[in-house]
Amino acid sequence: MNYEDYAVVMKGIVKRFPSVLANDNVDLFVKKGEIHAVVGENGAGKTTLMNQLYGLLKPDKGEIYISGKKVDIKGPKDAIANGIGMVHQHFMLVDNLTVAENVVLGSETAKSGFLFDLNEAKKTVKEISEKYGLLVDVDAKIEDIPVGMQQRVEILKTLYRGAEILIFDEPTAVLTPQETEELFEVMRRLKKAGKTMIFISHKLNEVMEISDNITVMRLGRVTANLKTSETNEVEIARAMVGREVVLRVEKPPHKPKEVIFEIEDLWVKDNRGLDAVKGVSLKVRAGEIVGIAGVAGNGQTELVEAITGLRKVEKGRVTFLGQDVTGYDPRKLRDMRVAHIPEDRLKHGLIVQYPAYYNLILGQQWWFPYSSRGFLNHKVIFETANKLFEEYDIRPRNIYMFGSNYSGGNQQKIIVAREINAKPKFMVVAQPTRGLDVGAIEFIHKTLIKMRGQDVAILLISMELEEIFSLSDRILVMYEGEIMGEVRPEETTVEEVGLMMAGKKLEEVRA
Repeated sequence: MNYEDYAVVMKGIVKRFPSVLANDNVDLFVKKGEIHAVVGENGAGKTTLMNQLYGLLKPDKGEIYISGKKVDIKGPKDAIANGIGMVHQHFMLVDNLTVAENVVLGSETAKSGFLFDLNEAKKTVKEISEKYGLLVDVDAKIEDIPVGMQQRVEILKTLYRGAEILIFDEPTAVLTPQETEELFEVMRRLKKAGKTMIFISHKLNEVMEISDNITVMRLGRVTANLKTSETNEVEIARAMVGREVVLRVEKPPHKPKEVIFEIEDLWVKDNRGLDAVKGVSLKVRAGEIVGIAGVAGNGQTELVEAITGLRKVEKGRVTFLGQDVTGYDPRKLRDMRVAHIPEDRLKHGLIVQYPAYYNLILGQQWWFPYSSRGFLNHKVIFETANKLFEEYDIRPRNIYMFGSNYSGGNQQKIIVAREINAKPKFMVVAQPTRGLDVGAIEFIHKTLIKMRGQDVAILLISMELEEIFSLSDRILVMYEGEIMGEVRPEETTVEEVGLMMAGKKLEEVRA
Protein backbone atom coordinates (compact mmCIF):
# COMPACT_ATOMS: atom_id res chain seq x y z
CA MET A 1 0.00 0.00 0.00
CA ASN A 2 1.19 3.53 -0.82
CA TYR A 3 1.29 5.51 2.43
CA GLU A 4 2.17 8.85 0.79
CA ASP A 5 -1.50 9.89 0.50
CA TYR A 6 -1.84 9.60 4.27
CA ALA A 7 -0.72 12.17 6.84
CA VAL A 8 -0.61 9.44 9.49
CA VAL A 9 -0.41 5.68 9.28
CA MET A 10 -0.14 3.63 12.49
CA LYS A 11 0.33 -0.03 11.59
CA GLY A 12 0.03 -3.00 13.94
CA ILE A 13 0.36 -0.92 17.12
CA VAL A 14 0.58 -2.96 20.32
CA LYS A 15 0.82 -1.39 23.79
CA ARG A 16 0.72 -3.39 27.00
CA PHE A 17 0.53 -2.19 30.59
CA PRO A 18 1.02 -4.55 33.56
CA SER A 19 -2.67 -5.42 33.84
CA VAL A 20 -4.14 -4.56 30.44
CA LEU A 21 -3.54 -4.84 26.70
CA ALA A 22 -4.40 -1.23 25.81
CA ASN A 23 -3.78 -1.44 22.03
CA ASP A 24 -4.09 -4.82 20.34
CA ASN A 25 -2.64 -4.69 16.79
CA VAL A 26 -4.27 -1.36 15.92
CA ASP A 27 -4.22 0.10 12.39
CA LEU A 28 -5.05 3.79 11.86
CA PHE A 29 -5.09 5.53 8.46
CA VAL A 30 -5.57 9.32 8.42
CA LYS A 31 -5.72 11.08 5.04
CA LYS A 32 -4.01 14.41 4.45
CA GLY A 33 -6.23 17.44 5.08
CA GLU A 34 -9.10 15.55 6.74
CA ILE A 35 -10.71 15.63 10.17
CA HIS A 36 -10.53 12.02 11.35
CA ALA A 37 -12.51 11.02 14.45
CA VAL A 38 -11.33 8.27 16.79
CA VAL A 39 -14.19 7.12 19.03
CA GLY A 40 -14.70 4.37 21.56
CA GLU A 41 -15.72 3.56 25.11
CA ASN A 42 -13.70 4.70 28.11
CA GLY A 43 -10.63 2.51 28.27
CA ALA A 44 -10.95 1.50 24.59
CA GLY A 45 -7.35 2.62 23.97
CA LYS A 46 -7.93 5.88 22.03
CA THR A 47 -5.81 8.19 24.20
CA THR A 48 -3.12 5.51 24.59
CA LEU A 49 -2.89 5.31 20.78
CA MET A 50 -2.63 9.10 20.45
CA ASN A 51 -0.05 9.30 23.25
CA GLN A 52 2.14 6.96 21.18
CA LEU A 53 1.73 9.16 18.09
CA TYR A 54 2.75 12.20 20.16
CA GLY A 55 5.67 10.38 21.80
CA LEU A 56 4.33 10.33 25.37
CA LEU A 57 4.37 6.51 25.18
CA LYS A 58 6.48 4.11 23.12
CA PRO A 59 4.71 1.27 21.24
CA ASP A 60 5.72 -2.28 22.21
CA LYS A 61 5.24 -3.22 18.58
CA GLY A 62 4.16 -1.58 15.32
CA GLU A 63 5.19 1.16 12.90
CA ILE A 64 4.32 4.83 12.44
CA TYR A 65 4.47 6.66 9.10
CA ILE A 66 4.13 10.43 8.65
CA SER A 67 3.39 11.52 5.06
CA GLY A 68 4.68 8.17 3.79
CA LYS A 69 7.93 8.26 5.75
CA LYS A 70 8.58 5.77 8.54
CA VAL A 71 9.45 7.60 11.76
CA ASP A 72 10.73 6.69 15.22
CA ILE A 73 9.00 8.94 17.74
CA LYS A 74 10.89 8.69 21.03
CA GLY A 75 9.25 11.69 22.69
CA PRO A 76 7.14 14.82 22.11
CA LYS A 77 10.22 16.61 20.73
CA ASP A 78 10.37 14.05 17.88
CA ALA A 79 6.60 14.39 17.32
CA ILE A 80 6.87 18.21 17.09
CA ALA A 81 9.83 17.84 14.69
CA ASN A 82 7.55 15.68 12.51
CA GLY A 83 4.84 18.37 12.51
CA ILE A 84 2.56 16.77 15.13
CA GLY A 85 0.84 18.84 17.86
CA MET A 86 -1.50 17.73 20.64
CA VAL A 87 -4.28 19.71 22.32
CA HIS A 88 -4.77 17.91 25.63
CA GLN A 89 -8.09 17.44 27.43
CA HIS A 90 -6.60 18.97 30.60
CA PHE A 91 -4.85 22.12 29.46
CA MET A 92 -1.07 22.38 29.98
CA LEU A 93 -1.01 26.11 30.76
CA VAL A 94 0.61 28.25 33.47
CA ASP A 95 -2.15 30.38 35.02
CA ASN A 96 -0.08 33.42 36.01
CA LEU A 97 1.66 33.79 32.64
CA THR A 98 0.20 35.66 29.66
CA VAL A 99 -1.18 34.05 26.51
CA ALA A 100 1.98 34.89 24.53
CA GLU A 101 4.28 33.61 27.29
CA ASN A 102 2.37 30.31 27.44
CA VAL A 103 2.47 29.88 23.66
CA VAL A 104 6.25 30.29 23.42
CA LEU A 105 7.10 28.52 26.70
CA GLY A 106 9.66 25.80 26.03
CA SER A 107 10.48 27.00 22.52
CA GLU A 108 11.70 30.53 23.14
CA THR A 109 13.88 31.95 20.38
CA ALA A 110 16.69 34.19 21.58
CA LYS A 111 17.65 37.43 19.92
CA SER A 112 21.44 38.00 19.83
CA GLY A 113 21.82 34.53 21.37
CA PHE A 114 21.07 35.55 24.96
CA LEU A 115 17.96 37.64 25.46
CA PHE A 116 14.51 36.36 24.58
CA ASP A 117 12.58 38.89 22.51
CA LEU A 118 9.04 38.72 23.88
CA ASN A 119 7.79 41.49 21.59
CA GLU A 120 8.86 39.53 18.52
CA ALA A 121 7.19 36.41 19.93
CA LYS A 122 3.99 38.35 20.67
CA LYS A 123 3.94 39.62 17.10
CA THR A 124 4.29 36.06 15.73
CA VAL A 125 1.57 34.70 18.06
CA LYS A 126 -0.76 37.55 17.02
CA GLU A 127 -0.15 36.82 13.31
CA ILE A 128 -0.93 33.11 13.77
CA SER A 129 -4.05 33.89 15.83
CA GLU A 130 -5.38 36.24 13.14
CA LYS A 131 -4.53 33.85 10.30
CA TYR A 132 -6.62 31.02 11.78
CA GLY A 133 -9.33 33.08 13.51
CA LEU A 134 -8.04 32.14 16.98
CA LEU A 135 -8.65 35.63 18.31
CA VAL A 136 -7.33 36.08 21.84
CA ASP A 137 -5.59 38.89 23.73
CA VAL A 138 -1.88 37.94 23.72
CA ASP A 139 -1.26 40.07 26.85
CA ALA A 140 -4.07 38.55 28.94
CA LYS A 141 -3.17 36.22 31.79
CA ILE A 142 -4.48 32.64 31.49
CA GLU A 143 -6.23 32.89 34.88
CA ASP A 144 -8.30 35.83 33.56
CA ILE A 145 -9.65 34.25 30.37
CA PRO A 146 -12.51 31.72 29.99
CA VAL A 147 -12.02 28.02 29.24
CA GLY A 148 -12.84 28.39 25.52
CA MET A 149 -10.11 31.01 25.16
CA GLN A 150 -7.64 28.82 27.07
CA GLN A 151 -8.23 26.08 24.56
CA ARG A 152 -7.42 28.50 21.74
CA VAL A 153 -4.10 29.11 23.48
CA GLU A 154 -3.42 25.35 23.44
CA ILE A 155 -4.13 25.28 19.69
CA LEU A 156 -1.89 28.33 19.17
CA LYS A 157 0.92 26.51 21.00
CA THR A 158 0.83 23.67 18.45
CA LEU A 159 0.65 26.03 15.46
CA TYR A 160 3.52 28.17 16.80
CA ARG A 161 5.65 25.03 16.76
CA GLY A 162 4.73 24.38 13.12
CA ALA A 163 2.17 21.57 13.51
CA GLU A 164 0.61 20.20 10.32
CA ILE A 165 -1.12 17.35 12.15
CA LEU A 166 -3.18 18.29 15.25
CA ILE A 167 -4.51 15.79 17.77
CA PHE A 168 -7.58 17.00 19.72
CA ASP A 169 -8.17 14.84 22.83
CA GLU A 170 -11.78 15.31 23.99
CA PRO A 171 -11.61 19.02 23.08
CA THR A 172 -15.25 19.83 23.87
CA ALA A 173 -15.40 18.15 27.30
CA VAL A 174 -15.08 21.51 29.11
CA LEU A 175 -16.75 23.78 26.54
CA THR A 176 -20.21 25.33 26.39
CA PRO A 177 -22.34 24.72 23.25
CA GLN A 178 -21.34 28.17 21.96
CA GLU A 179 -17.63 27.54 22.59
CA THR A 180 -17.91 24.15 20.89
CA GLU A 181 -19.35 25.79 17.78
CA GLU A 182 -16.50 28.33 17.83
CA LEU A 183 -13.97 25.49 18.09
CA PHE A 184 -15.54 23.71 15.11
CA GLU A 185 -15.32 26.92 13.11
CA VAL A 186 -11.60 27.08 13.95
CA MET A 187 -11.17 23.43 12.92
CA ARG A 188 -12.88 24.08 9.59
CA ARG A 189 -10.51 26.99 8.97
CA LEU A 190 -7.51 24.81 9.84
CA LYS A 191 -8.77 22.13 7.44
CA LYS A 192 -9.16 24.75 4.70
CA ALA A 193 -5.55 25.76 5.32
CA GLY A 194 -4.47 22.15 4.67
CA LYS A 195 -4.02 20.96 8.25
CA THR A 196 -4.86 17.36 9.23
CA MET A 197 -6.78 16.75 12.47
CA ILE A 198 -7.42 13.71 14.64
CA PHE A 199 -10.48 14.29 16.82
CA ILE A 200 -11.03 12.06 19.89
CA SER A 201 -14.55 12.37 21.23
CA HIS A 202 -17.40 10.58 22.98
CA LYS A 203 -20.06 12.91 21.60
CA LEU A 204 -21.50 11.25 18.54
CA ASN A 205 -23.46 14.31 17.38
CA GLU A 206 -20.17 16.24 17.28
CA VAL A 207 -18.39 13.43 15.45
CA MET A 208 -21.17 13.45 12.84
CA GLU A 209 -20.93 17.24 12.49
CA ILE A 210 -17.19 17.80 12.20
CA SER A 211 -15.44 14.62 10.93
CA ASP A 212 -14.82 13.19 7.46
CA ASN A 213 -13.96 9.62 8.52
CA ILE A 214 -14.28 7.64 11.75
CA THR A 215 -12.21 4.89 13.37
CA VAL A 216 -14.13 3.07 16.12
CA MET A 217 -12.28 1.24 18.92
CA ARG A 218 -13.42 -1.23 21.54
CA LEU A 219 -11.29 -3.03 24.15
CA GLY A 220 -8.07 -1.97 22.46
CA ARG A 221 -9.04 -3.04 18.93
CA VAL A 222 -10.44 -1.31 15.86
CA THR A 223 -14.02 -2.50 15.33
CA ALA A 224 -15.03 -0.26 12.41
CA ASN A 225 -13.75 2.24 9.85
CA LEU A 226 -16.65 4.44 8.72
CA LYS A 227 -17.21 7.29 6.29
CA THR A 228 -19.13 9.96 8.24
CA SER A 229 -21.47 10.83 5.35
CA GLU A 230 -22.50 7.17 5.04
CA THR A 231 -23.14 6.30 8.69
CA ASN A 232 -25.26 7.40 11.69
CA GLU A 233 -25.06 7.66 15.48
CA VAL A 234 -26.78 4.29 16.04
CA GLU A 235 -24.23 2.41 13.89
CA ILE A 236 -21.28 4.17 15.58
CA ALA A 237 -22.69 3.45 19.06
CA ARG A 238 -23.19 -0.23 18.19
CA ALA A 239 -19.57 -0.51 16.98
CA MET A 240 -18.35 1.23 20.17
CA VAL A 241 -20.30 -0.79 22.71
CA GLY A 242 -20.95 -4.05 20.86
CA ARG A 243 -24.72 -3.85 21.38
CA GLU A 244 -27.68 -1.58 20.74
CA VAL A 245 -27.53 1.56 22.89
CA VAL A 246 -30.49 3.66 24.00
CA LEU A 247 -29.39 7.15 22.95
CA ARG A 248 -32.43 8.81 24.58
CA VAL A 249 -33.24 8.25 28.21
CA GLU A 250 -36.64 6.80 29.09
CA LYS A 251 -38.07 8.63 32.10
CA PRO A 252 -41.20 7.02 33.57
CA PRO A 253 -43.71 9.27 35.38
CA HIS A 254 -42.97 9.62 39.09
CA LYS A 255 -44.82 11.71 41.65
CA PRO A 256 -42.44 13.80 43.80
CA LYS A 257 -43.04 13.69 47.56
CA GLU A 258 -42.01 16.02 50.41
CA VAL A 259 -39.37 18.75 50.09
CA ILE A 260 -35.97 17.26 51.02
CA PHE A 261 -33.70 20.19 50.26
CA GLU A 262 -34.25 23.94 50.10
CA ILE A 263 -32.18 27.09 49.72
CA GLU A 264 -33.57 30.56 50.42
CA ASP A 265 -32.08 33.88 49.23
CA LEU A 266 -28.57 32.43 48.96
CA TRP A 267 -25.62 34.77 48.37
CA VAL A 268 -22.13 33.42 47.69
CA LYS A 269 -18.88 35.14 46.68
CA ASP A 270 -16.32 33.84 44.18
CA ASN A 271 -12.53 33.64 44.72
CA ARG A 272 -12.17 37.32 43.81
CA GLY A 273 -14.64 38.38 46.50
CA LEU A 274 -17.36 39.26 43.99
CA ASP A 275 -20.98 38.09 44.27
CA ALA A 276 -21.28 34.89 42.20
CA VAL A 277 -24.65 33.68 43.54
CA LYS A 278 -27.21 36.43 44.05
CA GLY A 279 -30.32 35.65 46.05
CA VAL A 280 -31.00 32.17 44.66
CA SER A 281 -33.93 30.19 46.08
CA LEU A 282 -35.00 26.66 45.09
CA LYS A 283 -36.57 23.45 46.42
CA VAL A 284 -35.92 19.80 45.54
CA ARG A 285 -38.45 17.13 46.48
CA ALA A 286 -37.98 13.43 47.13
CA GLY A 287 -38.20 11.56 43.82
CA GLU A 288 -37.51 14.64 41.69
CA ILE A 289 -34.63 15.79 39.48
CA VAL A 290 -34.24 19.57 39.34
CA GLY A 291 -31.87 20.67 36.57
CA ILE A 292 -29.84 23.87 36.53
CA ALA A 293 -28.92 25.04 33.02
CA GLY A 294 -26.51 27.80 32.16
CA VAL A 295 -23.29 28.70 30.41
CA ALA A 296 -20.23 27.88 32.55
CA GLY A 297 -19.12 30.68 34.84
CA ASN A 298 -22.54 31.98 35.80
CA GLY A 299 -22.41 30.96 39.46
CA GLN A 300 -23.18 27.24 39.16
CA THR A 301 -19.80 26.17 40.59
CA GLU A 302 -20.04 28.53 43.57
CA LEU A 303 -23.65 27.42 44.21
CA VAL A 304 -22.63 23.75 44.27
CA GLU A 305 -19.64 24.45 46.52
CA ALA A 306 -21.79 26.44 48.97
CA ILE A 307 -24.45 23.75 49.35
CA THR A 308 -21.89 20.95 49.70
CA GLY A 309 -19.89 22.74 52.42
CA LEU A 310 -16.90 23.66 50.25
CA ARG A 311 -17.55 27.43 50.17
CA LYS A 312 -18.80 29.97 52.70
CA VAL A 313 -22.43 31.14 52.49
CA GLU A 314 -22.49 34.94 52.80
CA LYS A 315 -26.23 35.26 53.32
CA GLY A 316 -29.33 33.05 53.14
CA ARG A 317 -30.29 29.63 54.42
CA VAL A 318 -29.72 25.99 53.39
CA THR A 319 -32.21 23.43 54.73
CA PHE A 320 -31.96 19.61 54.51
CA LEU A 321 -34.71 17.34 55.88
CA GLY A 322 -36.16 20.36 57.69
CA GLN A 323 -32.87 21.12 59.48
CA ASP A 324 -30.84 24.30 58.95
CA VAL A 325 -27.49 23.04 57.60
CA THR A 326 -26.06 26.42 56.48
CA GLY A 327 -22.29 26.35 56.91
CA TYR A 328 -22.08 22.61 57.62
CA ASP A 329 -18.79 21.08 56.49
CA PRO A 330 -18.67 18.29 53.83
CA ARG A 331 -18.16 15.52 56.40
CA LYS A 332 -21.21 16.52 58.42
CA LEU A 333 -23.36 16.70 55.27
CA ARG A 334 -22.03 13.35 54.03
CA ASP A 335 -22.87 11.71 57.36
CA MET A 336 -26.43 13.03 56.90
CA ARG A 337 -26.50 11.24 53.48
CA VAL A 338 -25.85 14.17 51.13
CA ALA A 339 -23.89 12.90 48.11
CA HIS A 340 -21.85 15.02 45.71
CA ILE A 341 -20.63 14.17 42.20
CA PRO A 342 -18.28 17.13 41.57
CA GLU A 343 -17.73 18.84 38.22
CA ASP A 344 -13.94 18.58 38.56
CA ARG A 345 -13.22 14.92 39.23
CA LEU A 346 -9.46 15.48 39.73
CA LYS A 347 -9.82 18.41 42.13
CA HIS A 348 -12.74 17.33 44.31
CA GLY A 349 -13.61 13.75 43.30
CA LEU A 350 -10.49 11.62 43.60
CA ILE A 351 -7.10 11.34 45.23
CA VAL A 352 -5.26 10.13 42.15
CA GLN A 353 -2.23 8.95 44.15
CA TYR A 354 -4.50 6.50 46.02
CA PRO A 355 -5.57 3.09 44.66
CA ALA A 356 -9.13 2.68 43.40
CA TYR A 357 -10.29 0.75 46.48
CA TYR A 358 -9.55 3.78 48.72
CA ASN A 359 -11.16 6.19 46.25
CA LEU A 360 -14.33 4.07 46.38
CA ILE A 361 -14.78 4.76 50.11
CA LEU A 362 -13.46 8.34 50.30
CA GLY A 363 -15.55 10.35 52.73
CA GLN A 364 -17.02 7.12 54.12
CA GLN A 365 -13.82 5.67 55.59
CA TRP A 366 -15.01 6.19 59.16
CA TRP A 367 -18.34 4.42 58.50
CA PHE A 368 -19.04 0.88 59.65
CA PRO A 369 -18.20 -1.68 58.20
CA TYR A 370 -15.29 0.06 56.40
CA SER A 371 -13.69 0.85 59.75
CA SER A 372 -14.04 -0.19 63.35
CA ARG A 373 -12.40 1.33 66.45
CA GLY A 374 -10.21 3.52 64.27
CA PHE A 375 -8.90 0.71 62.02
CA LEU A 376 -9.80 0.16 58.36
CA ASN A 377 -11.40 -3.19 57.49
CA HIS A 378 -9.55 -3.90 54.24
CA LYS A 379 -11.39 -7.19 53.61
CA VAL A 380 -14.74 -5.36 53.42
CA ILE A 381 -13.20 -2.47 51.43
CA PHE A 382 -11.75 -4.88 48.82
CA GLU A 383 -15.08 -6.78 48.57
CA THR A 384 -17.02 -3.53 48.11
CA ALA A 385 -14.54 -2.25 45.52
CA ASN A 386 -14.70 -5.48 43.48
CA LYS A 387 -18.51 -5.45 43.61
CA LEU A 388 -18.67 -1.83 42.42
CA PHE A 389 -16.12 -2.47 39.65
CA GLU A 390 -18.40 -5.20 38.26
CA GLU A 391 -21.64 -3.28 38.79
CA TYR A 392 -20.38 -0.07 37.17
CA ASP A 393 -18.17 -1.75 34.54
CA ILE A 394 -15.01 0.11 35.64
CA ARG A 395 -12.01 -0.83 33.51
CA PRO A 396 -9.48 -2.29 33.86
CA ARG A 397 -10.80 -4.60 36.59
CA ASN A 398 -7.95 -3.79 38.96
CA ILE A 399 -8.94 -2.20 42.26
CA TYR A 400 -5.27 -1.78 43.25
CA MET A 401 -4.36 0.60 40.41
CA PHE A 402 -3.81 4.27 41.30
CA GLY A 403 -6.63 6.68 40.38
CA SER A 404 -4.28 8.49 37.98
CA ASN A 405 -3.95 5.37 35.79
CA TYR A 406 -7.64 5.15 34.81
CA SER A 407 -9.08 6.96 31.81
CA GLY A 408 -11.16 10.07 32.57
CA GLY A 409 -14.41 8.20 32.03
CA ASN A 410 -13.45 5.38 34.37
CA GLN A 411 -12.37 7.91 37.00
CA GLN A 412 -15.88 9.37 36.71
CA LYS A 413 -17.44 5.93 37.10
CA ILE A 414 -15.47 5.41 40.34
CA ILE A 415 -16.92 8.65 41.74
CA VAL A 416 -20.49 7.86 40.64
CA ALA A 417 -20.24 4.34 42.08
CA ARG A 418 -18.96 5.66 45.43
CA GLU A 419 -21.60 8.38 45.78
CA ILE A 420 -24.54 6.15 44.87
CA ASN A 421 -23.26 3.29 47.04
CA ALA A 422 -23.48 5.69 50.03
CA LYS A 423 -27.31 5.41 49.78
CA PRO A 424 -27.95 9.17 49.69
CA LYS A 425 -31.20 10.99 50.38
CA PHE A 426 -30.09 14.05 48.41
CA MET A 427 -27.57 14.19 45.55
CA VAL A 428 -25.80 17.21 44.08
CA VAL A 429 -24.76 16.02 40.62
CA ALA A 430 -22.50 18.36 38.61
CA GLN A 431 -21.53 17.51 35.00
CA PRO A 432 -22.02 13.75 35.64
CA THR A 433 -21.28 12.56 32.09
CA ARG A 434 -18.48 14.96 31.10
CA GLY A 435 -15.99 12.97 29.01
CA LEU A 436 -18.01 9.72 29.09
CA ASP A 437 -18.82 7.43 26.16
CA VAL A 438 -22.36 6.60 25.04
CA GLY A 439 -22.49 3.34 26.98
CA ALA A 440 -21.39 5.00 30.22
CA ILE A 441 -23.74 7.96 29.67
CA GLU A 442 -26.65 5.54 29.15
CA PHE A 443 -25.70 3.72 32.38
CA ILE A 444 -25.40 6.89 34.48
CA HIS A 445 -28.64 8.37 33.11
CA LYS A 446 -30.48 5.12 33.90
CA THR A 447 -28.91 5.09 37.38
CA LEU A 448 -30.06 8.67 38.12
CA ILE A 449 -33.58 7.84 36.90
CA LYS A 450 -33.51 4.74 39.13
CA MET A 451 -32.45 6.89 42.13
CA ARG A 452 -35.34 9.25 41.36
CA GLY A 453 -37.67 6.23 41.39
CA GLN A 454 -36.32 5.37 44.86
CA ASP A 455 -37.35 8.86 46.08
CA VAL A 456 -33.86 10.35 46.18
CA ALA A 457 -33.89 14.13 45.65
CA ILE A 458 -31.43 15.16 42.90
CA LEU A 459 -30.07 18.58 41.94
CA LEU A 460 -28.47 18.25 38.49
CA ILE A 461 -26.08 20.87 37.13
CA SER A 462 -25.05 20.33 33.53
CA MET A 463 -23.87 22.30 30.52
CA GLU A 464 -25.34 19.58 28.27
CA LEU A 465 -28.78 20.92 27.42
CA GLU A 466 -29.87 17.55 26.04
CA GLU A 467 -29.00 15.98 29.40
CA ILE A 468 -30.92 18.67 31.31
CA PHE A 469 -33.99 18.19 29.11
CA SER A 470 -33.82 14.37 29.23
CA LEU A 471 -33.43 13.96 32.99
CA SER A 472 -35.02 16.98 34.68
CA ASP A 473 -38.56 17.24 36.03
CA ARG A 474 -38.05 21.00 36.40
CA ILE A 475 -35.39 23.26 34.85
CA LEU A 476 -33.95 26.41 36.44
CA VAL A 477 -31.75 28.66 34.28
CA MET A 478 -28.84 30.61 35.83
CA TYR A 479 -27.29 33.75 34.41
CA GLU A 480 -24.75 35.91 36.26
CA GLY A 481 -25.66 34.31 39.58
CA GLU A 482 -29.42 34.73 39.30
CA ILE A 483 -32.30 32.47 38.33
CA MET A 484 -33.81 33.71 35.05
CA GLY A 485 -36.81 31.42 35.27
CA GLU A 486 -38.20 27.97 35.97
CA VAL A 487 -39.72 25.75 33.26
CA ARG A 488 -40.78 22.17 32.73
CA PRO A 489 -38.96 20.35 29.90
CA GLU A 490 -42.22 19.30 28.23
CA GLU A 491 -43.50 22.90 28.26
CA THR A 492 -40.44 24.71 26.87
CA THR A 493 -37.92 24.59 24.01
CA VAL A 494 -34.13 24.61 23.69
CA GLU A 495 -34.42 28.07 22.10
CA GLU A 496 -36.40 29.42 25.06
CA VAL A 497 -33.87 28.03 27.57
CA GLY A 498 -31.02 29.33 25.38
CA LEU A 499 -32.42 32.88 25.55
CA MET A 500 -32.59 32.66 29.34
CA MET A 501 -29.00 31.36 29.37
CA ALA A 502 -28.10 34.55 27.48
CA GLY A 503 -29.66 36.74 30.20
CA LYS A 504 -33.35 37.14 29.38
CA LYS A 505 -35.91 36.57 32.14
CA LEU A 506 -38.64 34.00 31.41
CA GLU A 507 -41.34 36.70 31.32
CA GLU A 508 -39.31 38.63 28.70
CA VAL A 509 -38.83 35.49 26.59
CA ARG A 510 -42.55 34.75 26.65
CA ALA A 511 -43.72 38.35 26.32
